[in-house]
Amino acid sequence: MENILQLMRLLQLASPALPVGAFSYSQGLEWAVEREQVQDAASAAAWIGDALRFSAAACEAPALVALMRAWRAHDFEQVAPLNERFIAMRETAELRAETLQMGHSLTRLLREVEDIPPALKNALGGFAEIAFPAAWAAAAAHWGLEDAMATQGYLWAWLENQVMAAVKLVPLGQTAGQKILLEISAAIPALADSALAHADGDWQNFAPGLAHASGQHETQYTRLFRS
Repeated sequence: MENILQLMRLLQLASPALPVGAFSYSQGLEWAVEREQVQDAASAAAWIGDALRFSAAACEAPALVALMRAWRAHDFEQVAPLNERFIAMRETAELRAETLQMGHSLTRLLREVEDIPPALKNALGGFAEIAFPAAWAAAAAHWGLEDAMATQGYLWAWLENQVMAAVKLVPLGQTAGQKILLEISAAIPALADSALAHADGDWQNFAPGLAHASGQHETQYTRLFRS
């Protein structure tokens, strides 16, 4: 029963219904479509797969693991520098604003959830700025999600959001979107394992194409997604 409850909590955290606004961001994908670097299912899969491998799984995922471990140990003083480090690694104003808005929204939600203890609510409320992985990690640690399962769920949620953005932007059919999810998600277990191995400090974020696209998206003339 406990494992089933943990699975349900993970599904809730990874759900598109989580009210944090993830659906409103494309992380530069919209600019790539505008420039016709992404124009069909194959190029969308290539773009999203690279962004997953070189950014989300190489930086966000190990940061998430480090933050989960700190929250689980009730080491609130360690959470703060990890949170600050992740925010500092956001390459553009758009990516920084995204993680802060989503982190704020999730924090507000968690502080209204009855089973979150007062000490954790107070810790969450003590941040002037909190990144999305920091807030997500607090919930995952509190609900007893083990590192590998939680990291896989986090990466799945990121991937699903990007694919749904591509379905709207390219545009792609729903079947094409599901095929991309099936193709790319096969890499998530190994990427999560790598994140667990590099959580203690080796957060890599070398994705210049993604950073350039995100920066260009900030001033794109017409947009469906937030900047």
